[in-house]
Amino acid sequence: MSVITHDFGADKRRTTRRFRQLLSLDALHEANLKANPLPYLERASERIFQLEKALFEAALASRPTPGQTSSGETVTVDAAEYQRLREAVALIEAAHLSFSGADEDTP
Repeated sequence: MSVITHDFGADKRRTTRRFRQLLSLDALHEANLKANPLPYLERASERIFQLEKALFEAALASRPTPGQTSSGETVTVDAAEYQRLREAVALIEAAHLSFSGADEDTP
């Protein structure tokens, strides 16, 4: 005897719920999300654009600007903090390169 499995739309509900949670919406939007997803997709696209913009600005802020001279000020930072800052800059640079590299592949 075999068992026929059917999820009764559970996968679609899980997908909709996850998308709603990623957009930080409350449960009342779930029915609207199913009926008309376009405004929500536009909202997600705008959020992605803002994150990419922040990543780009952080990558630019970590680099010295052309023509900038050293101010001669000395700042004391312990080695652990300096290492955390270097790791953060490395992560930002790697993420920026992967996003900018992905844009070059598209026609």
